[in-house]
Amino acid sequence: MSRDLRTLIRLHAWEVDQKRRQLGQLLRKVEDLDAQAAALEREMAGEQEVVRSSPIEAGVVYADYAQAAIARRDHLAELKIRAELEVDAARDDLRHAYQDLRKYELAQEARDRRATRERERRERIQMDDVGVERFRRERRKNDATRRS
Repeated sequence: MSRDLRTLIRLHAWEVDQKRRQLGQLLRKVEDLDAQAAALEREMAGEQEVVRSSPIEAGVVYADYAQAAIARRDHLAELKIRAELEVDAARDDLRHAYQDLRKYELAQEARDRRATRERERRERIQMDDVGVERFRRERRKNDATRRS
């Protein structure tokens, strides 16, 4: 029976590892979206600087660029919100998987402790039997020595 529990522990440990990897991927996705948003903000600031330095030439094209950049920024923000929701869900899944794993580990530890106590009890009984038998032999030996 304890083999079955060890198998469950290995299975749940593998599941926890998988969920950790998934969470890591999602966190990297959020970081990537943050990096893209920061790069877009830097790009927009650069374009605004160009417009300030030569408003007549750049002003005509900047309006279209600004609309596209704002739409891209909004899209990145939406993607980040979705990714953060996925991260929250993945964290919940990981927490539940870890709780299940821990439950099985604690049950196995309790089984191991019971098995150890039972083994130690049997060893004590066996040692007690050896001690009683030794006492009887010594007693018979002493009784035989007295009779002689």
